[in-house]
Amino acid sequence: MTEQESALQEEPKSELSQEEKLQKELEDYKDKYLRLLAESENTRKRLQKERQDMIRFAQEGVLAEFLTPMDNLENALHFAEHASEETANWAKGFHMILEQFKDVLSNHGVTTFASVGSHFDPNWHEAVETEVVDSAKDGLVLQEYVKGYRNKDRVIRPARVKVAKHVIQTQPKEEKITQLNQEDA
Repeated sequence: MTEQESALQEEPKSELSQEEKLQKELEDYKDKYLRLLAESENTRKRLQKERQDMIRFAQEGVLAEFLTPMDNLENALHFAEHASEETANWAKGFHMILEQFKDVLSNHGVTTFASVGSHFDPNWHEAVETEVVDSAKDGLVLQEYVKGYRNKDRVIRPARVKVAKHVIQTQPKEEKITQLNQEDA
C-alpha cells in the first residue's frame, strides 16, 4: 500500500471521529438545555408557591386583626339580651352584622375550633389559668375564655383556656415516719 492509499483510508476515520465529536457535543448541549429548562420550571413553581404563601400569610394577618373586635361585639351582644326592647332590636341588627363577619371569615377558610373537654395542646391553646381538680385528668381544658381560630391546619389565634391540674395526694411526713418505724420493728 502506498502512502496515498493509507492517507485516504485515514481521512474517513478522522471524519467519522469528527462527526462523532459533533454528535456528542450536540447531545451535551441538548442535555444542558433540558436541565436548564427543568431548573427554570422548578424555580417558577417555587416562586409561585412562595407568592401564594405570602398572600395567604398576609390574608391571615389581616383576618386575625378582626377577631378581637368581633369577640368584643359578640360579648356585648350577650349583655344586650337582658336590655330593653329597643336595645334588643338594635342588638339584632348588630348580630346580623357579626354573622356577616363570620361568613367572610368562613369564605376564607377561617373557622373556630372547640377546646373545652380536649387535652391541652400548646400549638392550639394558650393556658391563662390552671385549676387544681381531683375529678379531671391532668391537662384537660376546663374552660375557654377566648375562642381559637384556624385556617385549615394552621392556627391563626390560639384559644385562651383554663387547664385542669391534677394533684397527687402525698402522705404527710409524720405518717411516713410512723410507717417506716413500724416496718423496722
